[in-house]
Amino acid sequence: MPSPHQGLPEPPTILQELYALSSTPETHLSVFYPDRDPSTHPSPASSATHKPFVTLTFAQSLDAKIAGAGGKQLILSGKESMVMTHWMRTLHDAILVGVGTALNDDPQLNTRHLPPLPTDYPHPYRLPRPIILDTHLRTSPECKLLKNFQAGRGRRPWIICARHHTPTVDENIRRQKQNRATALETAGSRVIEVDADNATGMISIPSLLAALRADGVRSLMVEGGAQVIGSFLSAAKGASETPSRDNSGFSPKTAAGGKIVDALVVTVAPTLVGDAGVGYGPCLLANVLPKLEHVRTEVFGPDAVSALRVV
Repeated sequence: MPSPHQGLPEPPTILQELYALSSTPETHLSVFYPDRDPSTHPSPASSATHKPFVTLTFAQSLDAKIAGAGGKQLILSGKESMVMTHWMRTLHDAILVGVGTALNDDPQLNTRHLPPLPTDYPHPYRLPRPIILDTHLRTSPECKLLKNFQAGRGRRPWIICARHHTPTVDENIRRQKQNRATALETAGSRVIEVDADNATGMISIPSLLAALRADGVRSLMVEGGAQVIGSFLSAAKGASETPSRDNSGFSPKTAAGGKIVDALVVTVAPTLVGDAGVGYGPCLLANVLPKLEHVRTEVFGPDAVSALRVV
């Protein structure tokens, strides 16, 4: 008997090889089956039980810039590599961006660029859970992620903010934050508090990942922006680091017990941005960067995409 999804488009080889995943006669890698337990959908698997499998992915120019001046959005990926990124989204339980990206780009974090499924095919593409890292709840209740959810075109966004235990937080600030949380929840989001470091006010990445894993997230795709990418790279190999304040609101300090990032997928566009652009690595120290194993590099249109594992 032929497979029920025979002839459907498949994720590119570079992703199937990186994650050691492939479709079966019963299950297409990128399709959502509403009648099945979500935990049975194919997903990259972490060797650690306390965190999801983490893919760090971004597009950069030849001079390693990922955004324009002041964090302004740059369209670096060509159509072909953008489609590859949307295939990658279907392979993860959740997709995460920082609040700077949410405010500057107003992203949708969906799979709209994938080739259409046959009109008589009974299931849609799988959508990852959108997550915004937002220490102080600056996300707009009018953002596209919430509008898509309200219209039935997207999943409920989760917004991660900092939980402060210190009594020194001004009561007016606390009340304003609660009002913002109420507005976001009324618009449809789920607001999740994660413990913050009292000294820095930042959320530690291990605490964030532990909270997501406890909520059933098995795999997480981290798309940026620059501060978030830098923080994850700083924490990638799991060595203890002294936290330093940056605009991401997240501490690179990690607990002993293994790597934070499991894979990197980097798209390099054949263009130069210049000094005004924003990079992701000016403060990264060589001794905190992870060792990488090259899996595969492919050309998608004008762009080169490299897939690497953290070892």
